[in-house]
Amino acid sequence: AVEVVSTVSGETLYVDKGEGLEEFVVKGVNMGTDKPGYFSTELAIEKEEYLKWFKQIQDMGANAIRVYEVGPDAFYDAFYEYNENNPEPLYLIHGVWVDDYLANSSHSALEEEFFEPFLKDCKAMIDVVHGRHKENNERSLFAETYKKDVSKWVCGYIFGADWESTLVAYTDKSFEQLPEYEGTYLRTEGASNFEIFLAQIGDLTIDYETKKYGEQRNIAFSNSASTDPLEYSEELKHYFEKSAAIDVEHIKQTKDFKAGQFASYHVYPFYPDYYSYLDVHDENTYLQYLKALENHHKIPVVISEFGVPTSRGRASIEEGSGRNQGAMNEKQQGEALISMYKDIMNAGCNGGMVFNWQDQWFKRSWNTMASVNLKSTPYWSDYQTTDQFFGLLAFDPGEKESICYVDGNVSEWGPEDVVQKQRDFELSMKYDEKFLYFMVQDEDFDLATKRLYIPIDTTYKSGARVAKNLDINMDRAADFVIEINGKDNSRVWVQEYYDLVGALFYDEISPQNFFSKEFPKKNSSTFTSIEMINKNRLYYEQYVDDELKASLLGVAAEEVGNQMLNEASSTDDTSREDRQILFSEYNPKNPLHYSLMSHYETGKLKYGNANPNAKNFDSMADFCVGEGVVEIKIPWQLLNFADPCNMYIHDDYYEHLGVEYLQIESMYVGVGDGQRVIKMESFGLDLLGKNPKYHERLKNSYYILKDYWTSL
Repeated sequence: AVEVVSTVSGETLYVDKGEGLEEFVVKGVNMGTDKPGYFSTELAIEKEEYLKWFKQIQDMGANAIRVYEVGPDAFYDAFYEYNENNPEPLYLIHGVWVDDYLANSSHSALEEEFFEPFLKDCKAMIDVVHGRHKENNERSLFAETYKKDVSKWVCGYIFGADWESTLVAYTDKSFEQLPEYEGTYLRTEGASNFEIFLAQIGDLTIDYETKKYGEQRNIAFSNSASTDPLEYSEELKHYFEKSAAIDVEHIKQTKDFKAGQFASYHVYPFYPDYYSYLDVHDENTYLQYLKALENHHKIPVVISEFGVPTSRGRASIEEGSGRNQGAMNEKQQGEALISMYKDIMNAGCNGGMVFNWQDQWFKRSWNTMASVNLKSTPYWSDYQTTDQFFGLLAFDPGEKESICYVDGNVSEWGPEDVVQKQRDFELSMKYDEKFLYFMVQDEDFDLATKRLYIPIDTTYKSGARVAKNLDINMDRAADFVIEINGKDNSRVWVQEYYDLVGALFYDEISPQNFFSKEFPKKNSSTFTSIEMINKNRLYYEQYVDDELKASLLGVAAEEVGNQMLNEASSTDDTSREDRQILFSEYNPKNPLHYSLMSHYETGKLKYGNANPNAKNFDSMADFCVGEGVVEIKIPWQLLNFADPCNMYIHDDYYEHLGVEYLQIESMYVGVGDGQRVIKMESFGLDLLGKNPKYHERLKNSYYILKDYWTSL
């Protein structure tokens, strides 16, 4: 007889908790295999850390954890120990990762080079959860022995990751249509080649577990918006590069599969952009999209990834509800997670899983990848990179606390931190794995009436002694200027020759070709705002012409122009006048306009209390004023550091036509109010190295979500 650990009835999941099957609504979190100082493949998390995290996760009201791949044996040892005598155990949804090289290669999923390694990994995962596997082969970076049987708490499997659209399309279109698959446990009806591949993988894995262990449990195949099965117009698919679809409704179970299948989706409110065209009359396009997925399926739908990051940098926005990819503080993250979970449940889904439990220092984002040394990302915390900060658990620099909290209190500062003393000012500095900290003492400082300027010189390749637009002078060429000018108008300026976005992304943000522009001079006295490129709906409003826009939205073409302007003016990133000029100059027949991206000022500084122990803590705060003192924290990347572990900064963009690195041993800084030439002093920089000091901190969002989930 086959033991059924979990099953499906209609659109509901059920789990055997020891006294028969009970309905199971997922309230879960995803968990990676990494921590600061290590890449995810190094499997460095220890058993004691897992045990602590499991308790924190369950205390939050969660009932499930999802992992993407086989982790270290410490994970399974800890999971067994945590659950063995726990009357309310945590459940595990276990994934099987796809080899990154194979997923991004030119292989079809049906080719032996792709199919066999993936199937082997699926079978290995089955053995791991049953405590009967030894990992030590040529494809593994580690050797582990798995002896703890955690299978009674494993309620489901998710096969695959976010499938690359190109892999799916190549498998579907480059070969003749395969005949329908008739397996022992799964079969197909009207399936594409890629869906037949999934059915084969699922069937053979179910067969392996059924025959070897006599058990069955629910399965799913990973899916996301880029390969969803919903219907879109040909125009929309073309302009948004929607090239592939996976529909698990084409995969049916036979009478021998006693468990069931659910649909797993990764769904975020800010991606992809074509959410916006599902229902133009409803601001909450996220909810509308979830409803569309739920209505499509006859099996349970679980949103196995949803979340927003607390990074300082931002990559895209959700126009309706403001649940953006970055530039959200921890309170906003918690509120966004609750609103998304409510949307998930209101859409009729069978629950969801927050991405992610822990922040992930090793990760990179599409709009910062060119800016940093990808070989050193685990060793420092890049606050500008969105994908590092989806977690509910933060890793803050410092063994027990950070070396500085920007809150207007100078108790962390000492004489050893002083860089410059003047008649009116005293400037101090220090740094850690996340920030450069500045503290200016000025007995007469009044934020409402007085300005402060901190020029910074990092590279000898460029810079200016005069910042014409700020009307200040320095005694040496500066690359950046921090301007403190009230609560709402403070920012970091960059000398235009050293402006990353202007040099690297000029083609994407300007109708001119990069090589047709007049390059700025190395000693230009113009300092410009520091921008960050984004993808959002505005990008595509520039991308399509009025007739196509009208066909997508189902409105008259003459209404489109006014609608675009009204939507654009509702944001504060760019003035209405600037956007009107942008739209009026737009010519859909000019191909140089087709790839325009939006951008926003990431160099603008936010006032607030950045001390997590304060009641008015704001994780997005950049500077704070106390009695006769100003404290500032600047993330490394904002000053064009590619890798503070090795003190690499960006070299000359125009010399290398891209980002190359220049190692420095010091930088020059100074402070003044602009009334006289600002003298700059040397500040030495020691390498941070590869052994970061950090401590764990549960974010405000953790406690916000805990209050909600435990109340359900």
